[in-house]
Amino acid sequence: MRLQDKVAIITGAASGIGQATAQRFSEEGAIVIIADLPNSNGEEVAWTIQDAGGRAQFIPTDVTRSEQISELVDNTVKNFNKIDIMYNNAGIAMPISSIEDISEDHYERMMDINMKGIFLGTKAVVPYMKEAKQGVILSTGSTSALRPRAGLNIYCASKGAVVAFMKSMALELAPHGIRVNSINPVATNTPMVDEEQRKKFIGTIPLGRLAKPTDMANTALFLASDEAAMITGVDLEVDGGRCV
Repeated sequence: MRLQDKVAIITGAASGIGQATAQRFSEEGAIVIIADLPNSNGEEVAWTIQDAGGRAQFIPTDVTRSEQISELVDNTVKNFNKIDIMYNNAGIAMPISSIEDISEDHYERMMDINMKGIFLGTKAVVPYMKEAKQGVILSTGSTSALRPRAGLNIYCASKGAVVAFMKSMALELAPHGIRVNSINPVATNTPMVDEEQRKKFIGTIPLGRLAKPTDMANTALFLASDEAAMITGVDLEVDGGRCV
């Protein structure tokens, strides 16, 4: 078991990449905390893991609210005495849009969820990981941070911020034994990608298909495991050749 008895918080774990990662971590022995919005599928994801013999708990969380993130982290430590892995996965996408059509409210929501949520999640777990002198922090970036697409302006900006933030945190936290990496998916077959985007994006991926949530889950598993003990500060492209 590659994550036996490790305690992992995964945000945005009620669907898509987060759900696939929660299930994959559980299969490898982790205790998984499903963090997602109250009206999400989070409870069902936790039950599915439990029914398969795994250990999981759903904690309703809005990643843009600092008090909810603090409660998520504090309750996890109270219940399980530690946090080994924090995967800041929660995020939103956007339809292809001209900059003239983007409102300030849309911009602020994009940055709040895609970047502020990662800042808050990272900040909340660091004191516990420093005390333990170990830990893994992962975040979901995007290939759009490295190869921007026209019409995804503020989405690209938000994910570019994620990648830069995680590299800086990797340098800051390395002396404390904490590894920090980001995963940069190409367009992934989840509800976040609409039909128009599927048709547009698939032709730009050399391997000829969209990514699957399990592609990201397996990547997260590797980066969270001891097999990646010497890897920090990496933004790993899982992109079918998109960024070549």
